Amino acid sequence: MTAAVAPVANPLIVLREEFDDWAVLFNPETGAAFAIDPVAVLIWKRLDGKKSIDDIVADLRTSCEDVPANAEEHCRAFIDDLLQKGLAGYEGDR
Repeated sequence: MTAAVAPVANPLIVLREEFDDWAVLFNPETGAAFAIDPVAVLIWKRLDGKKSIDDIVADLRTSCEDVPANAEEHCRAFIDDLLQKGLAGYEGDR
């Protein structure tokens, strides 16, 4: 697998887990904060630059109950949103 297909979380972003598995992603450089739900937390924790989006979706399917058929589409959309906000990237981008 190449790094270009494996998203990685921005190491400067702080994950603060709150009650009921909800969390906040905090960018200390900008002061911006983003609330994320429990599934997004699972995805975030897998953004290690080693797992492809397909790998992450497979992990979700084994870790969660009642995963919808369009989970991959939602996962890609969430990761795209992280990329646009500078919260994640790809190893080769650094």
